[in-house]
Amino acid sequence: MTADRPERLRLTSICKRYGELKANDQIDLAVGAGEIHAVLGENGAGKSTLMKIIYGVTQPDSGTLFWEGQPVEIQSPAIARQLGIGMVFQHFALFQTLTVAQNIALALEADIDDTELARRITEVSQRYGLPVDPQRLVHTMSVGERQRVEIVRCLLQSPKLLIMDEPTSVLTPMAVQTLFVTLRRLASEGVSILYISHKLDEIRSLCDSATVLRGGRVVTHTLPRNESNDSLARLMVGSAPAPCVLELQDTGAKQLEVNDYCLASPEAFGVDLQDINLTVRSGEIVGIAGVSGNGQKELAAALSGETVGPHRGWLRIAGQTADHQGPTRRRALGMAFVPEERLGRGAVPNLSLADNALLTGSAMGLATKGVRRPRRMAAYAREIIQRFKVRCGGEQSIAQSLSGGNLQKFIVGREIGLQPKLLLVSQPTWGVDVSAAQLIRNALIELRNSGAAILVISEELDELFMICDRIAVITKGRLSPAYPRAQLSTESIGLLMSGSEGEQHA
Repeated sequence: MTADRPERLRLTSICKRYGELKANDQIDLAVGAGEIHAVLGENGAGKSTLMKIIYGVTQPDSGTLFWEGQPVEIQSPAIARQLGIGMVFQHFALFQTLTVAQNIALALEADIDDTELARRITEVSQRYGLPVDPQRLVHTMSVGERQRVEIVRCLLQSPKLLIMDEPTSVLTPMAVQTLFVTLRRLASEGVSILYISHKLDEIRSLCDSATVLRGGRVVTHTLPRNESNDSLARLMVGSAPAPCVLELQDTGAKQLEVNDYCLASPEAFGVDLQDINLTVRSGEIVGIAGVSGNGQKELAAALSGETVGPHRGWLRIAGQTADHQGPTRRRALGMAFVPEERLGRGAVPNLSLADNALLTGSAMGLATKGVRRPRRMAAYAREIIQRFKVRCGGEQSIAQSLSGGNLQKFIVGREIGLQPKLLLVSQPTWGVDVSAAQLIRNALIELRNSGAAILVISEELDELFMICDRIAVITKGRLSPAYPRAQLSTESIGLLMSGSEGEQHA
């Protein structure tokens, strides 16, 4: 540290073990006042465990934490907040049945009048370009909107050290740049920031320094501005990830047909779907882009069968009318589904991976006449773990014990393993490291090459351009036509996101 940037936090020889797994092994790290410090590593490298130790969620087995030069024991998040440490979690720590304001009030030490709190939330969220409604119920919000709540909640605590675990995973490029302006301003005011992200362009653009972890140990400390994306990826995983190759091929039968489909959202703050027209054929990947909160959540629920209500228009799966059918019937027609929320919807947190394989795997013979077949469940889970390189303690590992990226690989692998005719995937690589993201993308391309129809809803424009044959944009519940990827650019996608007419796409 320097005289103009005194030391804010130092970790020395931090160790944390879970059974035979060394999550953190002799970790040393230092962060100065006003420094934006990245922590890099592939999924399961120990990043989130280390951040939870700093925030008091988890206690280290050994090692010492120094806060502003003094040794401290951070035994709870409340103590961390008293010191001036705030954290934005990768897996949201929000009560879904409470409002935005009620969730934020729980994290504040002082009692604040409801009216004053709502005013402060509105002021801070608007100032930093992260608009949220204080009175909105969290369960009605998309993942991207919930991310805004987490960030605003931290900013209201005026932290000295802000920990951000994948804060931009579901933010749009414009929202990311707005957030970066905020973070740079906070840093200029002396706030230290620990920043975890798998988006290497972000790291190189935003961060002053970086600590790279691999297998729970520090590989190196480096200056991101002196690295390339490839060199950072090699430091993280030991090699450059396999590129995506999307070759032209003929398409086949229509596996998904949506015609003039209108559906009112059952949520007070939801987005109504209006005149949705969409076709996805065998052998192609169609992507849907859009700013978070424009109907992606509602469209995924309507297509998966989670929301079945009074509607206009119709929906067919594999040629069969399905708009009045629930998820079970739609799966029987050959559809599989990866939701945007891993824990709670994609997987049951406190069940093993083998048990989670059974959730959608009855067609794989994992159960007979309602009776579980544990050996087949375990074998199928092991197959997914091996094929998708899921880092865990085996098929009996509890879902919530996995890192976010490893759980995502398991859920995607589980659905791809069903060999569906139609796969609906929402935010496939949210919070996933570079290597795992490419593994997932290449698995989707391989499934497409085998003749499946795939619909991907993603707020990662780069991802959509990598893997999609055609791309559409959803804006305020309306879906544009799906244009061939070659006819689109990031600028034309931006025009469609703003609601411009479709003829401006070229």
